[in-house]
Amino acid sequence: MGVPTGQVDDAVQEVFWVAHRRLEDILPDRERAFLFGVAMKVASDVRRKRSRSREELDAAAIGAAVSGSPGPEEMLERQRARAQLDEVLEGLSDDARAVFVLVEMEGMTAPEIAALLEIPLGTVTSRLRRGREQFHGAALRVRARAGFGGGGRS
Repeated sequence: MGVPTGQVDDAVQEVFWVAHRRLEDILPDRERAFLFGVAMKVASDVRRKRSRSREELDAAAIGAAVSGSPGPEEMLERQRARAQLDEVLEGLSDDARAVFVLVEMEGMTAPEIAALLEIPLGTVTSRLRRGREQFHGAALRVRARAGFGGGGRS
């Protein structure tokens, strides 16, 4: 949901910390929806703080240097690709981003998302369509700016 790789563990911990503090607010059979809502809020907060400070930690590069796993070229390419993906995802509206990520990255079905977000199935499909259109347009812009061209679909 646009959280930088180096901050994902902290964001996940924050989600469960909020859940722990608000256990009495979680309705039976609604645990997943509650956690998703909290995760959306935490991700939004992280993105907002990140845009204010512009200070980024590159935990992936540090981890690679320590472990000796992928080489520097591969790490640089992964870092660039992740930054481009994050930029593209940040360009999506919040509603479209949520549905897009749940379908394309988490592998959830539209009926599962409708139940999770408590919205009609038609709303899920329209947000997914809009998210895909926004993603494609933003990806073309990012790729063109990065010098990859972008005339056709990938």
